[in-house]
Amino acid sequence: MIATLQCTVIDCPSPIALGRFYREILGWKLDGSDPSWVTLTSPGGQRLAFQAAPDHRPPRWPDPEHPQQFHLDFDVPTRDDIDAAHERVIALGATFLHDSGGQTSGFRVFSDPAGHPFCLCYGQM
Repeated sequence: MIATLQCTVIDCPSPIALGRFYREILGWKLDGSDPSWVTLTSPGGQRLAFQAAPDHRPPRWPDPEHPQQFHLDFDVPTRDDIDAAHERVIALGATFLHDSGGQTSGFRVFSDPAGHPFCLCYGQM
């Protein structure tokens, strides 16, 4: 091993806004003391950072002309919980993109307010 992962960094036009969006999903601690670099930290020390990118071009999943660049997968406890989770992320500003249609396991794809795709996965753990 050469190194350990410090954090995942996401470029976006408004780090504080995107940090708040993901804070609501994860419940992690937000550090917005630097408006150009906002960090979320889990109780276990995992970190997700948001970096200001004024010329950010949002991805347009699944359009290969505007690739997703990366995406985050979040686990929802069960298939029964997916509809409530769906409504909550939409209320936070997410846009619904796709439903895999799985009956016992699957995922739903959304874009965050800056256009990055992310998935709510269920029945996969």
